[in-house]
Amino acid sequence: MFDRIRTLIHRLHEVQEVNALSDRDLADLGMSRDQVLEFLRMPRDIDQRVTAMGAIFGLSDTELKRDHALWVEILSTCGHCADRTACARLLAKGAEAKPGEATFCGNREVFGDLRTAAA
Repeated sequence: MFDRIRTLIHRLHEVQEVNALSDRDLADLGMSRDQVLEFLRMPRDIDQRVTAMGAIFGLSDTELKRDHALWVEILSTCGHCADRTACARLLAKGAEAKPGEATFCGNREVFGDLRTAAA
């Protein structure tokens, strides 16, 4: 019970910090206030999931993060995913996972396009 209350208080502080950001701060981040607030609501493992899924498609962290706006879009798509269970199962396969198994992934086409561009 205390952990839930502590988490709630921590999130409230994070929201206050985001609301205190100036427009210039947000421009430096390359994100809108709504986008930052949206990221606060996402599960904390989103960036690890995206980079792990990108690796299944043969993409490095550098290739995934090269275009900041696209990286934010990919994270947002992942953050709204309704198939976290299927994702977790595929990611658990590690090096044995194949891109063709990621039919549930909302970012599969973007990952494929990035892989083609990198080749």
